Amino acid sequence: MAAGHKCLLYSYVLLSVAYLCHGKDLYFNDDNNLILPGSYNVPWMAAIQDFRTLSLITIPGTHDSMALYGGPEVERQAWSLRDQLRAGIRFLDLKVIGLGDTLYVMHGVVYQHSTLKEVLDTVRAFLSEFKSEAVLIRVQPESFEKSTVNKMVQNLIGNDQNVWVSSGMPSMGQIRGKIVFVQKSTFTLGIPFIDTDGKGSGKVSHIKDKDNRIIKQLNQATEACGGSNAVLTTTSGSGLGTFWGMFLTPKRVAEKVNPWLNQYIRQFYPNQPRPCFAIIAMDFPGIELIQTIINLNWW
Repeated sequence: MAAGHKCLLYSYVLLSVAYLCHGKDLYFNDDNNLILPGSYNVPWMAAIQDFRTLSLITIPGTHDSMALYGGPEVERQAWSLRDQLRAGIRFLDLKVIGLGDTLYVMHGVVYQHSTLKEVLDTVRAFLSEFKSEAVLIRVQPESFEKSTVNKMVQNLIGNDQNVWVSSGMPSMGQIRGKIVFVQKSTFTLGIPFIDTDGKGSGKVSHIKDKDNRIIKQLNQATEACGGSNAVLTTTSGSGLGTFWGMFLTPKRVAEKVNPWLNQYIRQFYPNQPRPCFAIIAMDFPGIELIQTIINLNWW
């Protein structure tokens, strides 16, 4: 082969590898440095009509939103909370424990270097800058202190009119600039929600099985959209504790699932209207996957 042809071939291979790596990062992200394109539309909810019911909006979220510390068995996200919000995330999943008069954000026994007050302050600052947006928050007590955590959260929010704690399903116009709590069993402030995750859905032995499980969850979400409950589908998983999936950390699962999820959702783009999938909470989402989910809201 001529030297010139070898050089061209070598350059082509390098570009192809770079493209493939970059493409993966668009759907899956484990880099804590968020770089948004100049044209990136941070306040995407501004385009949602005021009259549209919240339960009819497809919303990208993060699972274990603050799980940035603790090693491969614990970590679920790479971006800071501020960066998650700027990337388009509008649902946060938080686990807390109350000690003294403070609610600490946890993942199991691992402290995630933040309190719930600090989380709420970050969200409030974001909503102050982008008043067209709303951020949904799920709080899960990590211990049996259900009533204590509820009381402590109520004390934190006080009479803040920019926090939605009603169980009624609001329209988009009613919640702009607000934190919206969602509730289930161990937390009783805000909108009740349905969780499409079945028993053991977070355990992954084979990625293909996980993909099929997510399809069933999203079908269930579509059927429940528009009702009086918020609907949550979690796409995360881990093979830890299983034999065949013992090396599938949450990050490795997300690395496989997220590009597949992006492709699966995009097949619905030609539909008129596009389907509602409600809240989709993910581990390590990339900006392109987030945008793919957001774009289900218009056609």
